[in-house]
Amino acid sequence: MKKKLLGILFGTSLVLAACGGNDGGGETSTEADPEKIVSQKCMSCHGENLDGGAGPKISDVGSRLSKDEILNVLEKGKGSMPPGIIEGEQAEAVAEWLANKK
Repeated sequence: MKKKLLGILFGTSLVLAACGGNDGGGETSTEADPEKIVSQKCMSCHGENLDGGAGPKISDVGSRLSKDEILNVLEKGKGSMPPGIIEGEQAEAVAEWLANKK
């Protein structure tokens, strides 16, 4: 009886583990949408319209910083902004999107 129960529990955990895996679907769509990333990760500090809040105004950051400079801030942080809030391809997409905000 105990072996059968253990077998069922083990099998169930394998099925649940397989179902809970990240197939990249949600991540890929977010990577392709810098506005969504900014909405999820930036607006709480930089304001709903990126006009500032706890963090500075970035609605026109592209007029002050290049894409590479913005990417550097995203990767390394600046002031009270911690590093790595957005990383990898998402950071690249957001930096490009923000660089066009002039």
